[in-house]
Amino acid sequence: MSKIVTRFAPSPTGYLHIGGARTALFNWLFARHFGGKFLLRIEDTDRTRSSNDAIEAILSGLEWLGLSPDEPAMFQSDAASHHGVVVQQMLAKGTAYHCYMSPEDMDAEKQSARQENRRFVSPWREREAAEYPADAPFAVRLKAPLSGETVIEDAVQGRVTFQNQQLDDLVLLRADQSPTYMLAVVVDDHDMEVSHVIRGDDHLVNAARQKLIYQAMEWSIPVFAHIPLIHGPDGKKLSKRHGALGIDAYQAMGYLPEAIRSYLLRLGWSHGDQEIFSDEEAISAFSLSGINKGSSRLDFEKMANINSHFLKLADPEMLCTEVCNFMASDNGIAPDTDERERILSSIPHLVSRAKLIPDLVKEVAFLIQKRPLTLNKNARKSINEERTKYLEKLIASLSELENWDVQNIHKIMQDFANQHQIGFGKFGPILRAAISGGLPAPDLALACALLGKKETLGRVDDLLANRLS
Repeated sequence: MSKIVTRFAPSPTGYLHIGGARTALFNWLFARHFGGKFLLRIEDTDRTRSSNDAIEAILSGLEWLGLSPDEPAMFQSDAASHHGVVVQQMLAKGTAYHCYMSPEDMDAEKQSARQENRRFVSPWREREAAEYPADAPFAVRLKAPLSGETVIEDAVQGRVTFQNQQLDDLVLLRADQSPTYMLAVVVDDHDMEVSHVIRGDDHLVNAARQKLIYQAMEWSIPVFAHIPLIHGPDGKKLSKRHGALGIDAYQAMGYLPEAIRSYLLRLGWSHGDQEIFSDEEAISAFSLSGINKGSSRLDFEKMANINSHFLKLADPEMLCTEVCNFMASDNGIAPDTDERERILSSIPHLVSRAKLIPDLVKEVAFLIQKRPLTLNKNARKSINEERTKYLEKLIASLSELENWDVQNIHKIMQDFANQHQIGFGKFGPILRAAISGGLPAPDLALACALLGKKETLGRVDDLLANRLS
């Protein structure tokens, strides 16, 4: 196979949404599979709708996803002059022509063509250059075939046939001589030596129109692969209420980039029964033939379950940093050095209880409460005179423990229960209230071990000193 070059070509009119992220992923994987290049082109020819904020969102989103291009991003607007040069070449070849129709005349002719069920043809299509009026504004149109078929051999959709009588002479240069999207895409893909155009199937009809430009310039045509779009859980077109949000929103929800990559890979692509892929596995297995023809549905529960899988595999130090960042951004909490160490040591024990990073934040929150703890309503309910007396006796035994670890702490508690012939219910709830204030916490022995001896005893002393009842 010749050199593989793919590209992701978003329009900077909004955020990098989940569908765009999957398109970028498929292009990235295909290039990686064949040792080729993955390129990024910002299609900013519509200057009125493009924004620097959107460009930054696209670049930062791709970087977070781990899908940065192999070369600096190319901006379509920078190539506008070359787009015009190509049009001049097409005019010289006779595959394009000047069209001097006014917008009013064009609208009237197009309406007439629709009513008569015929193709719109500009009256300037067959006029000679000598007949062109001087100094009058004009667009440049492609002289497309009037009959026959244009066939796209699509790597996903198969053979798709378009009747040429349904494909108008598309505009290449507008009256202000700015290039249209249809022209710019073809010229840029040719100049970037793109071998495979992998994009959403909403562009399928564009492929037919763009093929005509390739043929007019006698350029080799890339392989087209049009991916079915992502739908919402209800099967309807994806919208904001379904989760058609920017990738930054998924980052803010606490997803890991490797989890998003693995989930998006299986959203419209399959490889046997395997559900979760590492990057290495995905690169090795990916092929266009594995892409499904039918649309796929966004499933947040499955996405969260996959994220849970990757949380368990993640580096605890990285997760600790993420947890602390979430605490700072959401609650304005900045854990100190000792608290950060507690969080770090707790992550291997608590990560299995979390699907998203905010879940992990909730699991570790009890570790960094400031003394004396403020007990919530449920914690207060767990305190009575009998439990307080048992807690006083238990804490005396715990204070003598030298090897402060889960096993030894649990043994002290078990021996205490056996000695007094009571169940854990006689002292467990009040101990939990003392060390957590009512926040979520794991098994008592583990919670005490994660807090450390000094902090555990201090929190219990605080509760006993206040004697809440």
